Amino acid sequence: MTASAQSHDMLQIAAIAADAKGGEELVALDVSEPLPLVDVFLLVTGRSERNVAAIADEVEDRLLEAGHKRLRREGRKEARWVLLDFGDLVVHVFHEEERMYYGLERLWKDCPVVPIEIPARTAAE
Repeated sequence: MTASAQSHDMLQIAAIAADAKGGEELVALDVSEPLPLVDVFLLVTGRSERNVAAIADEVEDRLLEAGHKRLRREGRKEARWVLLDFGDLVVHVFHEEERMYYGLERLWKDCPVVPIEIPARTAAE
């Protein structure tokens, strides 16, 4: 089983939103094989609690605007690791220390990486 076209569309929306708020080290993993209810994990790093919160808020806003329903949100108050569950897509926005500590890339290393396409920004942006 591989990630659906809808989950790829959701991933693109989320990745562009995360990038717009300064999200770094974006990695998408196709977890559809080991997890039957989720297709893709998007991992994003923020440099501070404020940055983590801003990234999570932007991702959530853009996905909601696109008509996707949020099932759950965890960690927004502390803003060290915010989890946004949109069903087919789960977005993990980490503070850089938490990302290194929990090492989700290591835990899911057998899952294929999904390419992310972020349009280049112009000098005016």
